[in-house]
Amino acid sequence: MKAGGRRVWQGACHCRRTRFEITADIRRARICNCSICHKRGAVIFRVDEDSFRLLTPLGDLVCYRWGTGTARDYFCKTCGILPFRRPRSLTAQEREKGTEEFTGWAVNLRCLDGLDLRDVPLAEVDGASLPLPGQLP
Repeated sequence: MKAGGRRVWQGACHCRRTRFEITADIRRARICNCSICHKRGAVIFRVDEDSFRLLTPLGDLVCYRWGTGTARDYFCKTCGILPFRRPRSLTAQEREKGTEEFTGWAVNLRCLDGLDLRDVPLAEVDGASLPLPGQLP
């Protein structure tokens, strides 16, 4: 199904134990080159808190934290797929530059039912250049 136009999208992990839905107009997505995003190959789309609906208890997933420890990556306990995550908090430097904090969810578009990713323009994010805890001033 083509992207474009606000609608409800159903999403799930591979085994379908973890299910969710988003209400969104998907016009672009992100590919990040940080170490974890590069290895998992996720195509990320951010949605506000009120546009995300979790249909499976969050406690049924495994949460992984790394780097700054502020991002939360959620994985299905059964199949290991990451369907969504909470992005990391901003660094002090980012706040000083005026970067706006994002408090919603980052959804892996590969987990949405029926979305044809060939229709979604991708923006590259240089997450590899973000400082890790040992690199923070």
